[in-house]
Amino acid sequence: MYLKTICIKNYRRLKDVKINIQKDTTIFVGANNSGKTSATHIFQSFLSGKADFSLHDFSVDCWKLIKDISQSTNIVEDIYKLPTISLDLWFEVSEDDLNYIIDLLPNLDWASQPVGIRLMYAPKGHDNLLLEYQTAKADAQKKGKDMFQPWPKDLSDYLTKRLNQEYEINYFVLDATQFDRNYNIIDPSYTPHALHEDKDNKKTGAAIIRSLIKVDFLNAQRHLSDNISTGRSEDLSKRFNRFYDRNLEKRENDPEIYKALFDSESLLTQHLEKVFQPTLDSLNKLGYPGFTNPKLVIKAAYSQESVSQYAQLHYSIGDLDLPDKYNGLGFKNLIYMVIEILDFHERWKEDTDTKAPLHLILIEEPEAHLHAQLQQVFIRQILNIINPSGQNDGFNTQLIVSTHSPHIIYESGFLPIRYFRRTSEVSKSPVSEVLNLSTFYNESEKDSREFLEKYMKLTHCDLFFADAAILVEGNVERLLLPLMIEKCQKSLQSNYLSVIEVGGAFAYRFEQLISFLGLTTLVITDLDSVFPPKPLPPNNETTESADKSEKSEEEDNEEDIEEDDYDDEEDSEEEEQKGKTKKKTGACSYSTPDAITSNYTLRHWLPKKTKIAEILTCSEQERTRIQSATNRASVQVCFQNKVEINWEGKTDTNCGRTLEEAFAFENLEWTQKIENKHLNLRVILKTKQLTVSEISARISRRVQSSNFEKTNFALGLLMANADEWNVPVYIKDGLYWLDKMLNPPHPFNTLPEYVNIHEDTILQPTFPAEEGEKEPNTFE
Repeated sequence: MYLKTICIKNYRRLKDVKINIQKDTTIFVGANNSGKTSATHIFQSFLSGKADFSLHDFSVDCWKLIKDISQSTNIVEDIYKLPTISLDLWFEVSEDDLNYIIDLLPNLDWASQPVGIRLMYAPKGHDNLLLEYQTAKADAQKKGKDMFQPWPKDLSDYLTKRLNQEYEINYFVLDATQFDRNYNIIDPSYTPHALHEDKDNKKTGAAIIRSLIKVDFLNAQRHLSDNISTGRSEDLSKRFNRFYDRNLEKRENDPEIYKALFDSESLLTQHLEKVFQPTLDSLNKLGYPGFTNPKLVIKAAYSQESVSQYAQLHYSIGDLDLPDKYNGLGFKNLIYMVIEILDFHERWKEDTDTKAPLHLILIEEPEAHLHAQLQQVFIRQILNIINPSGQNDGFNTQLIVSTHSPHIIYESGFLPIRYFRRTSEVSKSPVSEVLNLSTFYNESEKDSREFLEKYMKLTHCDLFFADAAILVEGNVERLLLPLMIEKCQKSLQSNYLSVIEVGGAFAYRFEQLISFLGLTTLVITDLDSVFPPKPLPPNNETTESADKSEKSEEEDNEEDIEEDDYDDEEDSEEEEQKGKTKKKTGACSYSTPDAITSNYTLRHWLPKKTKIAEILTCSEQERTRIQSATNRASVQVCFQNKVEINWEGKTDTNCGRTLEEAFAFENLEWTQKIENKHLNLRVILKTKQLTVSEISARISRRVQSSNFEKTNFALGLLMANADEWNVPVYIKDGLYWLDKMLNPPHPFNTLPEYVNIHEDTILQPTFPAEEGEKEPNTFE
């Protein structure tokens, strides 16, 4: 038997989600406050043996519903609309499990379909709840005063205090034939049957659940750190002692235990006799305890329980044993988790009379204090530790692990990942949806899937935990982006941004994954203008020859031009001519007739254009996809565009094909200063006055040269005074768009649409006028 799927409704952020569970290990990932913890805590709320809910456990839009019911003029009928919280458990079973699931069979026609049970937290009785509320409300009104409103002010206030008295957990049998493959109800009129309970024989709904599944929790807060120096070792030792006690019960008649205790007692008794004999002899000389009383004798007394109280954990390093407190938190945390999980497993195995066929262990954030390698070892080995033989005896253990660790994802791959995505598509309330990465794995293109898996293993990608992704061209953008964000869009520093270095040739590989995750994404790429391909060969040439020629030209267009490095003191006419007469393939200026882009992202993702002239005239809408019913993710692609270049009072227009060129063009005077020569963008000559266009051309050749070290440029820029240079406009615009998507202005802080204010206008806060003063204008 395995837990196959769980369905959750109206629980915190999880308004209506379905989560498929793997047979071995399932990984919950997602950004902060996306609902991962809620998906595990709902098991505690429903299966702890006692209903443990508060009004805040209901989804936010349920609060409004309760408020509306409270204010309804027809509350007698509307009280039946009170919200409920439900958890559906679907099990994959076989005929061998029939004795466990007999109570969950909806009819006698069962044909090995999944069996399901619904746990619903609902009012015990709507009419009685209404009566109790109205009585309490009437009493409050009698006691109320002008400045004080006693409890309950409304129905929400009443349920805040009385929820667990008015609500209870109900159990229902689910019929798999009434659901589709995604566990959506086919017929809206279908109503599950209540689970038959025999309370006289203690066969309650809770007891039936316990007979199917045992759930244990390993919470994130493991309290292994302590202000007391020995606190951690004592705490860990207690876990070992508890594990010892549990195993001791199974071996209470083991003669080895009694022999060990007897030998220890005998040796300690002999030692105590030597130490205390002089004292006892002195007492005898004084006539104590008395001539008629027996002599005092000291003996050691060991019991099985007392042994564990004095056992302490040590670490052995060669011949040296160190107390537990001398080891780090990471190793303690790993030991603690393993011991706890083994303890959970032993308790489940011991319960032979009522042992559930399924053991579910929920582990929160196992990565705490663990370095990358230990995180990977834990997730790789934990099931082998629980069941070292790997044998299936009909009793199964499943793990659900919630994590923020890319290293655990590295070890697990795509298939077990369940991605919790924050969304407010359904309403303005904070809700989440859960995406099954195994679906993406099965539906995505094989090449893209294999690329993503390899990339994430090599880079430990944190894409699944981010608020948004920024795909950048190369190492330069990755190094400079944090500084550029600080300079021009500081509000993005409060967001978790996953910056992924992929280049224009591979960024499109992320398109399917980003769309599947619905992750807001900014793609910062290069224009990469190249010469157009050669004309097609004459008709008498074979098609094969034409294809080969076109392919060869395409490969040429992907290559950068190699130029000799230029020094600001040297620039011969021969070298100038070399640049002018270069073979018409590879990199070229944006103004080259019929120039195209070699950037795969621009050609096949956004804006899906090839000609440079068309790309440069693209509107923001053409290079942007906004989230919609047909498009799950908002994506914008930004690249270099035409800018004005100013040099010694003269102006020219140009467009860089890479970040380095665009930066030099928009910071021309600053990059040509001698103190900034280390950036390797200074190209002016002392022996010759250059025009703006000549400087631009020399910068392009310098950057395209194989001798230009891009990483050195980035590091040099990091060391420069950030207040002296400007962020390229195309990056600044892209970051502004991303900030607008992630941090929209609060509705109470936005101006009405009809208010038109000049961009230079400064708005001053206004306050009510003092008595006798004139009321100030709304806008200064």
